[in-house]
Amino acid sequence: MNKVTKLFTTLMLGATIATAHTLVTVNGSAITQSDVDTELMQATQGRFNQVPADKQMQFRQQVLQQLIAKELVYDNAKKTGVLNSKDFKTEYKKLLEIAKKNIAIQVWQKQQLAKVKVSQKEMKDYYKKNKEEFNQKESVHARHILVKTEAEAKKIIAELKGLKGNALKNKFMELAKTKSTGPSGSKGGDLGFFTKGQMVPAFNDKVFSMKVGTVTATPVKTQFGYHVIYLEKKNPASTRSFKEVKNVIEQRLKLEKFKVAIKAKMKQLEKSAKIVVNKKK
Repeated sequence: MNKVTKLFTTLMLGATIATAHTLVTVNGSAITQSDVDTELMQATQGRFNQVPADKQMQFRQQVLQQLIAKELVYDNAKKTGVLNSKDFKTEYKKLLEIAKKNIAIQVWQKQQLAKVKVSQKEMKDYYKKNKEEFNQKESVHARHILVKTEAEAKKIIAELKGLKGNALKNKFMELAKTKSTGPSGSKGGDLGFFTKGQMVPAFNDKVFSMKVGTVTATPVKTQFGYHVIYLEKKNPASTRSFKEVKNVIEQRLKLEKFKVAIKAKMKQLEKSAKIVVNKKK
C-alpha cells in the first residue's frame, strides 16, 4: 500500500469527516473532503450514492490521488514558468472569453425567466384540470426483522407477544438491531414509507392488511428469508391540496411560458441581426 493509499484509508476509516475538512496538503495547497465529493458527483453525474458501497472507497481513493497529481503538476508548472508562457496566456484568454460568454448567457436567461409571471387563476385552473397528477397512493411506514429460518422468526414473535404501544415498538427496534440480517437492521428495521407494489408480493399483501401498531402473528416468507413485520403508520390514498402543490405548478407553468417567450425572443433577435451564411465552394 503506497503512502497516499495509507493516508486516505486512515482518514476515511476514522471519525466522520466534515466536508470542509482538509484530507491532505500538497506544497501548502489543501485538498478537502468537499473537493473529493465534488469530483465524484461530477464524474458520476450526481449518482455517486448509487455506486456499490464496496466500490465507493476505491473511487474516493482514486479521485484523491488524481487531485494530488493535479496539484503536483500545477505547482511544477508555476515553478517552471508555464504561467508566463505565450501558449498559456493564449489558451487562458480563450477560456476567459468562453467563460464570459457562458456566464452572460446564464444571467440573460435568468433575467428573462424573472420577467415571466404566472397568475393565481392560471395555477388554480391547472390544478383543477390536472388534479389526478397530485393523487397519492395509499402508503405505509413499516419495520421488519429478517432472519433465515421460520423457527428464528417464531421465536422473535414470541418475545414480542403481549407488548403494546411504545413498549412493542422499542422492543421490536432492539431485536431488529441485534437479530435482523437485512440492511435495515441497524436502523431498527426501518423501511420508511412505501406504496403498494414496491415490495415483493407476499410482504406487500401482508403489510397492507395489518393494523397500525401491530406485529405479524406468523412469519412472512419471501425469497429473502422470513420476515417479522411491525406496521408503524398508514396513510390513506389522498389528493394533495392546491396549497401543497402551488409552488410546483407555478414553476411548471413558468417554464412553459419561458420556452414560448424565448422562442419568440430568438425570432426577434434573428430578424434584427445580420447573419451571413458562408456558402461552400
